[in-house]
Parts: sequence; structure tokens; C-alpha cells
Amino acid sequence: MKTSVELHTYLQEQRERVEAALRSVFPANWPVPGRLREAMEYSLLAGGKRLRPILALAAAEAVSGMEETSGKAMAFACAVEMIHTYSLIHDDLPAMDNDDYRRGRPTNHKVFGEAMAILAGDGLLTHAFHVVSQASEAGVPAERVLAVVRELSRYAGLSGMVGGQVSDMLGEQGITSLDQLEHIHLHKTSDLIAFSLRSGGHAAEANERQLEALGRFGRNVGLAFQIQDDILDLTGSEEKLGKPVKSDERQQKVTYPYLLGLDESRRRVSELTSEAADALLQAGLAKPDRLLEIAGYLLNRDH
Repeated sequence: MKTSVELHTYLQEQRERVEAALRSVFPANWPVPGRLREAMEYSLLAGGKRLRPILALAAAEAVSGMEETSGKAMAFACAVEMIHTYSLIHDDLPAMDNDDYRRGRPTNHKVFGEAMAILAGDGLLTHAFHVVSQASEAGVPAERVLAVVRELSRYAGLSGMVGGQVSDMLGEQGITSLDQLEHIHLHKTSDLIAFSLRSGGHAAEANERQLEALGRFGRNVGLAFQIQDDILDLTGSEEKLGKPVKSDERQQKVTYPYLLGLDESRRRVSELTSEAADALLQAGLAKPDRLLEIAGYLLNRDH
């Protein structure tokens, strides 16, 4: 098992790989309006943990046991980060969460205006599917690329992330049960994380048992990640988070700490993380260690 220092080095190396790949996702010879390209890159290249693409790369390694396999998953990793970034741009809009800062910088609509921010999000969403198709150039079989296209449209779409966001919007001020809140976050947050892991599995040609385990791992880690976000919104620092704290409280949002309290919320994060680990350990993966370490890192993060 790697030490925390070694894990930090691994995460940093993978972030740098993802950053380098993201800088070339928009073909230089395409006639893209300059302002649109600038708006997309402003948010896409703004840094962050790059959790979702790193999970895609680590999942490919976990299935094959070989680090070099992660290169086959890079197109999927970039695509999921583009989907995640578009969702953040749209979430920050005045009609949604109305946030002024993201990752320590003014949100996209504060810099480029609301109309361009909407279109930048649309551009990232659409182009993500083009990027997925390029995985075949890295040696991913066509049937696996098609499976990833199908899964991305579901996990990011109507019954996945978008559906979760709609449920969140419609449920504001009206959520009264833990089941309702969990439904929202399983789709709003967990689905895209589950997709990240399954996409890496597809890149490494995982079997159905392994794909199912990766998906369950992602579901649990995603939900734990969201609960931890809710906890940090109350207990974290604005400097580390890169955005205002207690925004959920000001907007009177129903969160896990609101329903469960902080201690029970922390216990739930630990429980979900343990269940996620169990799913991986029973899947017959060649090298699950890195995924397990990442789950532990998420459990103990402060930003």
C-alpha cells in the first residue's frame, strides 16, 4: 500500500498528464470562434482535482495491472472532465446556483457573460462525444468505444447527472427525507464518477463482473464525495475550497449534515467508503490498490 506521500505524487503525475491532454482537445485547424474557445478553455483548464479523469486512468490500470494501459483511457478521461466542466459552468449561472467564484477565480459567466457561458458549456458537452470517438486511435476496440458513448449519454444525461440536477432544482426547500436527498446525489454526482470508472474498465477490456464492481465502487465513492462536500461547506475554509463556505446554509439547501448532523454524516462517508472497497476486492481486478488509496484520500480530504 502506498504512503500518503506516494499517493500525492501519483495524483499529481496523473493531473499533469490529464492537463497536457486537455490542452489539445480542441483541434487547432477547426474554425471555432475565438471567444468561444477562450471561454471553454477558461473553465476547462482552470485546474482542480481532476478526480474523474484520474479515476478513469486508475480503473484501466486496476483491470490490467499495467500502468501503460491508462493511456488507452485518456480520451475517455478527457471527455468526462469536459462533461464535468460544462456542468459546473451551468451550475454557477444565476438561474442555477448563482455563484460568483469557482476554484478561486470568477465564474465563467462573470468573465464572458451569461450567453457565452451557456454556449461554452454546450460546446464542451458536444465536443466530449467527439473526444470519446478518438479512443479507437489508441487501440480501444470499436465495440468498447460504442459502449462508452452509450454509457456516457445515460450517466450524464436524462436519467443521470442532468436528471439529478433537475431533481435537485425541483426539490429545493421541499426535501424531507434522506432517500430523496440520496436519489438526487446518486444521479447528480455519483453517476458521472461511476461512468469514469466504467470507462477506464472498458479501455482495459474489463469483463462484466469487473465493470459492475467498478460501477458500484463509483456509486459509493461519489455519494461519499458529495457528503464530504456538504461537510466541508460547513467546516472548511474558503482559502482551501476556492469558493465561499456555508453557501448551502445561506441558500437554505437541504444537505446531509442538515438531515443527519455532522457526526452521522462523517460516519456515513466512512461506511460508503468501506462498501466501495469491498466491491473492488471481490471483483478479481489485477491491481485495485490505487483505487482504494484514492477512496481513502477522498474520505480524509479538506478541500
